[in-house]
Formats: sequence, structure tokens, C-alpha cells
Amino acid sequence: MTSSQLLLEGVELMLFGMGFVFVFLLVLIASIRVMSYVIAHFATAPAAQPVAAGPGSAADIDADTLAAIRGAIQQHRARRG
Repeated sequence: MTSSQLLLEGVELMLFGMGFVFVFLLVLIASIRVMSYVIAHFATAPAAQPVAAGPGSAADIDADTLAAIRGAIQQHRARRG
């Protein structure tokens, strides 16, 4: 084989490889878009429900418990520096 034939085969192989990668990436992008559409269409999440204040809401805490919580927070902050 001459050097020009080797060079042409190398260019041909390069173009074949680049074309294969390009087609693979196009297929990958298309499949990601299809999966995104399918997930968005069929897997709709229900809207978040607001949580009502239960028996442990802040209005129900007595003064002694609130003072203990404040003291614990102050002690924790003093230890951390």
C-alpha cells in the first residue's frame, strides 16, 4: 500500500468513527427526551397539602418548656464558640 492509500483509509476510518459517535449521541438525546416526556406525562406528583397545626404547635407550649428550650439553645451556642 502506498502512503496515499493509507492516508485515505485513515480519513475514512476517522469519518466513520465520528459519524458513529454523532449518531449515538443523537439517539441518546432522543431517548432522554422521550423518557422525560413519559415521566412528566404519567408520573405527575400530587400537590403538596398544607400541614395543619397539631397538638404540638408553638401556641400550646407552656412557659417552663419554652424557657428550657431557650436555655438549651444558649448552652449549645456557648459550647460551639
